[in-house]
Amino acid sequence: MKIVILLLLLPFNIFAAFTTLSTQQVQAKITQGVTIIDVRRQDEYNKYGIISGAHKMTFFDAKGQYNAQQWLDNLAKVLPNKNAEFILVCAHANRTKTIGHFLNTKTAYKNIFELDGGINYGWIDKGLATTKIASRTDAPWYQFW
Repeated sequence: MKIVILLLLLPFNIFAAFTTLSTQQVQAKITQGVTIIDVRRQDEYNKYGIISGAHKMTFFDAKGQYNAQQWLDNLAKVLPNKNAEFILVCAHANRTKTIGHFLNTKTAYKNIFELDGGINYGWIDKGLATTKIASRTDAPWYQFW
């Protein structure tokens, strides 16, 4: 009987769940060294900054277009271990839901998280700092708040 139950549950363990994390949970993951992938556009980085240490990896352009294979190639450079935990961040957690579902169902990445509310409603509105990056590469980094 136990073997039958185990076999019935096996398909549910093939893909790890794409999980939404609270601000506090993301902060805890950051202290553990979990990688942050910010999928917003450059204009959004310029306006609001990013979470310190996050990797800028725009997925959708301003017209909603994307190149999934190129993005996955870039992700593999940042996360060569597909079992490593990482957190997706966008403005309001809409794009991260789409990207997270794609990664969870169509790739071998297993430990995918997102910040609930995105950077605007899950970070900045909580009074947490971002590092604003100027659009020029030679510009200094400085605290946004």
